[in-house]
Amino acid sequence: MKLSKRITTLTEDESGGWALYFKARALVEAGESVTELTIGEHDVGTDAAILDEMHRAAKAGHTGYAAIPGIPALRDEVAARVAATTGVPTTGDNVVITAGGQAALFAAHMAACDPGDRALFIDPYYATYPGTLRGAGAVPVAVPARAENAFQPDPKDIAAAAPGAASLLINTPNNPTGVVYSRATLEGVAEAAQTHDFWVISDEVYDTQIWEGEHLSMRALPGMADRTLVVGSMSKSHAMTGSRIGWIIGPDEAVRHLINLSTHTTYGVAGYIQKAALFALRRGIDFETGIAEPFRRRREIALKILEGQNVVRAVPPQGAMYLMLDIRTTGLSGTAFAEKLLDQRRIAVMPGESFGRAAAGHVRVATTIADDAFAAALEELVQFAAAQI
Repeated sequence: MKLSKRITTLTEDESGGWALYFKARALVEAGESVTELTIGEHDVGTDAAILDEMHRAAKAGHTGYAAIPGIPALRDEVAARVAATTGVPTTGDNVVITAGGQAALFAAHMAACDPGDRALFIDPYYATYPGTLRGAGAVPVAVPARAENAFQPDPKDIAAAAPGAASLLINTPNNPTGVVYSRATLEGVAEAAQTHDFWVISDEVYDTQIWEGEHLSMRALPGMADRTLVVGSMSKSHAMTGSRIGWIIGPDEAVRHLINLSTHTTYGVAGYIQKAALFALRRGIDFETGIAEPFRRRREIALKILEGQNVVRAVPPQGAMYLMLDIRTTGLSGTAFAEKLLDQRRIAVMPGESFGRAAAGHVRVATTIADDAFAAALEELVQFAAAQI
């Protein structure tokens, strides 16, 4: 039987940029010892108190169909958190709970784009972005952020690509680069959005992981609250990656239609998961800071290891749980470097090319293993790079 073009053309190849990761996982499953620095998975699991609340809620009977928009208390709590951190008035009516940030990205593009619409996104990008846009029926259009500008997008490039676009997807703090977009960058995005009348879909799942500068939500800029859909998630801020719970913040009308979309797709998120998320959010900012602290610490470890040599250069890591490393001095592509590193040293990192053309000649390193093991792996990566010259 013939499969739809929609599903067979989601990605340019079957791996969707994940080939190195799949190879590393296969080695591990075969019994090999591999140091995995590939994906953004915390090295400590979800806090026991959150799991206890999840168990209590399930035992209390919250295992049936839950409110499809999200339980009212959770929507209100998310709204209060967003209002407090961004300064933008927000109510539960501006919130729809989703099955994680990835589902939120898909739903947001379903809301913003008709089939065949041009949907802009910044390159380098999180590996699922182009497939998400194609899945929503849009035509993905990459806008490059250049290595020579430390991967800070140039508003002029956005404006040049903007005519006729229905949406622009941005991500700050950024995965894969660790860059925090500046106020000037975001003001340029806002100007283009208002001039050319497109939606901005702002992926802000790393908003608790800021090492330099400040996080400015796109929705907080003048004139942008009514044309911005913000994607948030419990995955990174609360180490709840497997719980699959996130949200979209947007104008009331957009949220009403997104709720209708949820009715026809996920049919909501399990009630006991929502109860656990509510409990987790109520633990406050200190808890979120504690979840982020290991990544702040490993950033400092990395910068000390990388200083005093010029073979491997770090893109300034301002946020998120990654390092984007420039290895172009080796003469290897990011893909070739990562393949050799895995084959010869059993260290797995993601090729920059997995995240777009603009990141060619780079590799992304996740700071997601214990400090000592992380330091040892990064030191070995630097030695390996030097040996390639």
